Amino acid sequence: MSDHQYCNFCRHLIDAATAFPDSLAVAVQKKRFNKLTYQEIDFSTLNKRSDRIAHALNQFGLKSGDKAVLMVKPSVDFFALTFALFKAGIVPILIDPGMGIKNLKQCIAEVHPDAFIGIPKAHIARRLFGWGKDAIKYNITVGGASFWGGTSLTQIIDHCSAQTPYPMVKLTPDQMAAILFTSGSTGSPKGVVYTHRMFEAQITVLRNDYGITHGERDLATFPLFSLFGPALGMASIIPAMDASKPITANPDYIFAAINKYHCTNLFANPALIELLGRAGKSRAMKLQSLQRVISAGAPATLSSIERFTTLLNPGVEILTSYGATEALPVSKIGSVALLKTTDITDAGGGICVGYPVDGMTVSIINITEKTITTWQDDLRLPAYEIGEIVVQGPQVSQCYYQRKNATLAAKIEDIKRPHHRMGDLGYLDSDGQLWMCGRKAHRVDANHLKIKKSYYSIPCERIFNTHPAIKRSALVAVKIDGKTTPLLCIELYNKSAQTAETLFAELHKIADKHNQTVGITLFLIHKKFPMDIRHNAKIYREKLAIWAEKQLID
Repeated sequence: MSDHQYCNFCRHLIDAATAFPDSLAVAVQKKRFNKLTYQEIDFSTLNKRSDRIAHALNQFGLKSGDKAVLMVKPSVDFFALTFALFKAGIVPILIDPGMGIKNLKQCIAEVHPDAFIGIPKAHIARRLFGWGKDAIKYNITVGGASFWGGTSLTQIIDHCSAQTPYPMVKLTPDQMAAILFTSGSTGSPKGVVYTHRMFEAQITVLRNDYGITHGERDLATFPLFSLFGPALGMASIIPAMDASKPITANPDYIFAAINKYHCTNLFANPALIELLGRAGKSRAMKLQSLQRVISAGAPATLSSIERFTTLLNPGVEILTSYGATEALPVSKIGSVALLKTTDITDAGGGICVGYPVDGMTVSIINITEKTITTWQDDLRLPAYEIGEIVVQGPQVSQCYYQRKNATLAAKIEDIKRPHHRMGDLGYLDSDGQLWMCGRKAHRVDANHLKIKKSYYSIPCERIFNTHPAIKRSALVAVKIDGKTTPLLCIELYNKSAQTAETLFAELHKIADKHNQTVGITLFLIHKKFPMDIRHNAKIYREKLAIWAEKQLID
């Protein structure tokens, strides 16, 4: 096989180190004694450090094809380690720490890792909860003492004599490059197998569809996305924040990093868009250097997007990206176009997530829980018909790791490459734009009326959210006399001056005005919705449904 048929994600770092060795690659913000400090590394030094680590990992016993759990906070070591793993053909396993102890143990057991590379706190948890005890052969501690087991990374590097550039392992495009576990919005976490082809496709999209170029500086708040910075010749600026809990971030730290490095790009999830927008507006700030803002992870509210745009220069947009770990990005839409769809969204038309990015095919199929083994073009539904969103493209994953049933449920085989069932509902309009209508698992197929009717979470909730007293709402299903009945849980901005009876009567009138909501007559006020801590936009409707059932019984 010739060299051009091989690939490896880390080749982009090597190219950047050759083309602009002295340019900033990574800067990490830290708070010490009430003062912000910054650790910096250029492309040449980052490349050489990752070479040294790759040599050291091999000398320590790790080899191409091995799998290594990586639990290291965003830092210079995180970047050097990750690129070293790619160079050596060792598969990094990245697990969202926000998924909980039980799920973490399950994920690690599933992948049967050869190595565990983590900060001391991660090793303490590994020992206490027995993560990977029957599989892990190599334990490496990063950024602290190795008291809790494992050899320190510093010690491994010091014992390595190799000083030469590391001969990057050449891999085929469809070889496994990484395994990514995210907490997910429904079901147990699954390991998404990333190939080098997927990473290459994502880099191409970021260059072409998002227009990211060398010399830019990105304020990166999500570890995986931050890796694309050096691969694109763009500096990744890492703020002092807990990436698994963005809503706890200090806006002043983020603003300080943006201003210090004149960041041109900001990647932020909806929770941060809301947090930074409110903080920036209260300070009458202008983020003069930003040329684009990318929001992903969950749908941001139109009000938070509108608020954040006041911090930006005229013409600078917030680009909302739709996708999932299995397929990212699928589509995008700029804030100017998105804000023009407000009336449609408020009337129950779903949320517009824009046109598919280059190379991505989006289709809508009938809603079904059945497995679909083979793709047929006649599965596609016509424009404006709501169904399950299905995508195909080079950045779409082909399988889950060691989860055959989950792969069969989510993938539809085709001649070119598999289609992925997103688990989301939506429709395509006559122009080919995609509109989101919520998770498939969150729809309510009701039979409480004379005719069966399906209610979709986003259209229904956005209609009711137009009421000025409502902060957010959540559609759930309850059983009444054996019949599936829609019920709306409500969280208020504050204690309403009007009675619950008056509020519910007003909501009943709103429901009767729209085909999407007619038949919804049950409402309950909840003090504070259970939300995911990362996005602060994903409501745990399953918990609310159990709560609602109990309220009706009581």
